[in-house]
Amino acid sequence: MRIEFAKGHGAMNDFVLVSALDGCPELSPDEVRALCDRRAGIGADGVLRVTYGRYIDTWTGDPDVLFMDYRNADGSLAEMCGNGLRVFAKYVLDEGIAVGSSVQVGTRAGLRSVEALPDGRYKAAMGPARVSDAPTWTGLDERRFLAVAVDVGNPHAVAILKPNESIDALDLAEEPDYDQTLFPNGVNCEFVRATGVGQLQMRVFERGVGETMACGTGVVASVAAYARSLPPAAQLVRAQVSVPGGLLEVELGAEQAYLIGEAKIVAHGVFEVNN
Repeated sequence: MRIEFAKGHGAMNDFVLVSALDGCPELSPDEVRALCDRRAGIGADGVLRVTYGRYIDTWTGDPDVLFMDYRNADGSLAEMCGNGLRVFAKYVLDEGIAVGSSVQVGTRAGLRSVEALPDGRYKAAMGPARVSDAPTWTGLDERRFLAVAVDVGNPHAVAILKPNESIDALDLAEEPDYDQTLFPNGVNCEFVRATGVGQLQMRVFERGVGETMACGTGVVASVAAYARSLPPAAQLVRAQVSVPGGLLEVELGAEQAYLIGEAKIVAHGVFEVNN
């Protein structure tokens, strides 16, 4: 089978995009893994299948809405992807699939909107970042970190490090431990430290992928968790987050968080799936 694709990234969180406006092709987990393979495939953190809501069995909204059918590199379904959302919007605007300066996108976490900004970046509405009051934890190298559970349409466990702790020294080659009772379907694990007022540094291990250069929902979750840790007088509504792949911005609201950053399409081609 031949699959036409585009390759894009947001802060080096990279994706293969496959157009399926008539519902085809449907991709099996094996085909997703083949596309994302960095040696034998195109190489990516996940696949963004560009289709319409009518072709998604679980979608109950507008059947004509463009839908971001997202799968992690291991072939598993994911509810949301903030960097992918911006790349998806750039692709459909570049290809004339959508017109104007904003796009409504269906996701498994609900309807999201993305706006193309005059400076070339994209601003994605991420829905609310819901911070749990229940403490949780994540573990690395036999060390357990106190963490904050945050829902950004998908689950996150955010560990806030002390300012003098090195985030670069953490070994994220293997999946961190986490509370499987609280997160039975897995969780994205973020490690964050403050580097200044409204400035954070973050690394992330994404479920179904591994460590990535950036994670949009993880960036939003990290800002929300850090904001919760501050005293009321130090209210945080906007922050910059440095990730290995670049710099992202977050605007926090009570019922809506926004993720702002670049989105690039870097290649188009045809992939030969060898069964």
